[in-house]
Formats: sequence, C-alpha cells, structure tokens
Amino acid sequence: MTINKTIENGSAVFALEGRLDTNTSPELEEALKSVFDGISQLTFDFEKLDYISSAGLRVLLSAQKAMNGKGSMTVKNVNETITEIFEVTGFSDILTIE
Repeated sequence: MTINKTIENGSAVFALEGRLDTNTSPELEEALKSVFDGISQLTFDFEKLDYISSAGLRVLLSAQKAMNGKGSMTVKNVNETITEIFEVTGFSDILTIE
C-alpha cells in the first residue's frame, strides 16, 4: 500500500493506494498518530484503494473516534467493493462517505 499524506491549514488528506489489510494497516496507524494533534479535518481518499480488511476497518474506526470532538472525518472516492464492505459491516452508518 502507498500512503500519500497532505497536511495544510488544519486539514490532513490521506490518499491510499493498493490494499489496506493486516500487513499494511500498522503503517497507516503509525502515519495517523503523527497528525491527530493540530488538525480539525481528516479526509481519506480511497480512489486507488482496491481492498480493505477488518484490520483496515479497525484503523478507520480508531481514526473516527480520535476525530470525534476535535473535528470531522470524511472518506471519499470509495469503489463498489469497499462500499459493499462498509454496508455489510455497518460502517456506512458510522463514517461520513462522499
């Protein structure tokens, strides 16, 4: 997985490419830890993300919890496969998806 991170004016965008799974989710988790302080908007761009596992969902849930009360979190450009995973797991009710 490739993580492209952009931070400016209290906003962080993480554009993910490849697979967010058991092997790659610790990398995203570590990258997120460094940005939570000082941001009020967190955006994940899934345009080039092919797959997300339960480990990836756990990282998203942790990020959402960290942003609650601090600002907002958005997931955008979600493909059909990941949309289906979000719907089956109930994440479509938890996350703000554009």
